[in-house]
Amino acid sequence: MIKAVNIKKSFGNLNVLKGINLEIPDGKIYSIVGASGAGKTTLLQILGTLSNADSGEIYYNDKKVSSFSEKELSNFRNKEIGFVFQFHHLLPEFTALENVCIPAFIAKVPKPKAEKKAREMLDYLSLTERMEHKPSELSGGEKQRVAVARALINNPSVVLADEPSGNLDSANRDELHDLLFKLRDDFGQTFVIVTHDDNFAERSDKIIHIKDGVIK
Repeated sequence: MIKAVNIKKSFGNLNVLKGINLEIPDGKIYSIVGASGAGKTTLLQILGTLSNADSGEIYYNDKKVSSFSEKELSNFRNKEIGFVFQFHHLLPEFTALENVCIPAFIAKVPKPKAEKKAREMLDYLSLTERMEHKPSELSGGEKQRVAVARALINNPSVVLADEPSGNLDSANRDELHDLLFKLRDDFGQTFVIVTHDDNFAERSDKIIHIKDGVIK
């Protein structure tokens, strides 16, 4: 579903990615692992169209998204890619339900339909009793599950996650990992996840090792 062809990226004199070639099929969990500074997050940002490569191409279902205009990219990103980060990035003034609805509102989904889908996602993620709570009233694990629901609200082709469990204790980390595999199994959701967690990586469908800017 996703294809990266000879992706290169430098920051000044620092060559971070030195020719990445990668194919990611539908309905799988791929883990990206490597030492700090290996280029994992940079690759994830390029795959997610949040950052541009210096050279190379990114394809989604044979569409060359690296040639899209900024407006086309913005619409594509909103509808086709979900993001989960180490820090949940929930908006503090909004409830869990409202936070989950935001990407749907951006996609111009009518409010009743967006709220119905958000409630379904939060029910599925065992957050039925927490929908009207603001982030300050939620535990770390609950916040990250809300972030997962927000990433899924527009039925994206792929969810990209950067150390999604890195800020959680071991119990909440294991719960989040189990949830991601359940989403893969129940809905065929595709995930590409940067992680330092060896146990999670070993459970994933494939491990991508990056070292010194290339895939080993």
